[in-house]
Amino acid sequence: MDGTSWSPSFVPWSGPREQHVAGTFRIGAHEIGDHTTCYVIAEIGHNHQGSLDKARELFREAKLAGAHAVKLQKRDNRGLYTRAAFNKPYDNENSFGATYGEHREFLEFGAKEYRELQKYAAELGIDFFATAFDMASADFLAELDVPAFKMASGDIKSLPLLKYVASFGKPLIVSTGGALLDDVRRAYDAIMPINQQLGILQCTAGYPAAFEELDLKVIDQYRQQFPKAVIGFSGHDNGIAMPVAAFVLGARIVEKHFTLNRAMKGTDHAFSLEPVGLRKMVRDLERTHKALGDGSKKIYESEKAPIIKMGKSLVIARDLPAGHTLTAADIVLKSPGGGIPPYDLEKVLGRVTLKALYEDDFLAYDMLSSKPSAELARS
Repeated sequence: MDGTSWSPSFVPWSGPREQHVAGTFRIGAHEIGDHTTCYVIAEIGHNHQGSLDKARELFREAKLAGAHAVKLQKRDNRGLYTRAAFNKPYDNENSFGATYGEHREFLEFGAKEYRELQKYAAELGIDFFATAFDMASADFLAELDVPAFKMASGDIKSLPLLKYVASFGKPLIVSTGGALLDDVRRAYDAIMPINQQLGILQCTAGYPAAFEELDLKVIDQYRQQFPKAVIGFSGHDNGIAMPVAAFVLGARIVEKHFTLNRAMKGTDHAFSLEPVGLRKMVRDLERTHKALGDGSKKIYESEKAPIIKMGKSLVIARDLPAGHTLTAADIVLKSPGGGIPPYDLEKVLGRVTLKALYEDDFLAYDMLSSKPSAELARS
């Protein structure tokens, strides 16, 4: 691991800020908003197990699956944790060190690894950024010029950190697990005056999260309460169905944990998607975006032949002489369609046949008088 030390400068970012349209922002080449398909983040976290080669493989598989971004987690462990927490024994099947601090340090990439992965992500054509757990890590990521920042659910109340990261002027995506609406509103009100490129993700901070605890309807509540933000979903649930439901409810960012093998050592693998699952989720989200349409009901060319085949027309029920006044008993509804539609039945009743008609003939207006017989008598 690279041993470079990073310390927070506490100097707000003074670089150029991008122009922002309410409810829309851009990460890399991808515009994200109501009118776009879902922006999919493959959350790798520390599923690379401290291996640069595994991280590259995860990046590659995420790209092949169609994800738009890969994401890691960045911590300045000695600055982030109390001494007691850092030195606490951590002896379990998922541990990579004797203490929690040793475990976290084993999994932590430094500047060398991040730069190599940044270069590799650029070669693949996939966005790469990370969660900043502290100000030193935010400085670290800002130095790398990442295209966006992610904030974990545990920092929804960390207003000094949120405002500091917002000051870098990059899109900021915030998860909201373990929070009430007032907590989210407080964070929104703190961030928006500084940086309006804000994504808010509905999240339940269970690992994994039970389906009955996902509260997907909160997505609509967020859309109503925070109209200038892009709303999304960070799913710790098992499976790929809930992101599609979230997209239908208005989520335009979906974050799912990603691994090469759910049986690998580590706490997050068990509820992460493997490459096949991620590929299917991306596919279903893209299909759903197309399937939602623009909200206007229309008739497609592909429907016309089937509807004629299945539809019905007004058809002569029995042989009729010329000069006969049509009654309901003279007409039946039969397939195919394409003739006078059934909703025009009242328009033909009372009209007079201009020629003999025969059972199963399709009725047509040129077979009939232009007016019902009573009107003919009055004219």
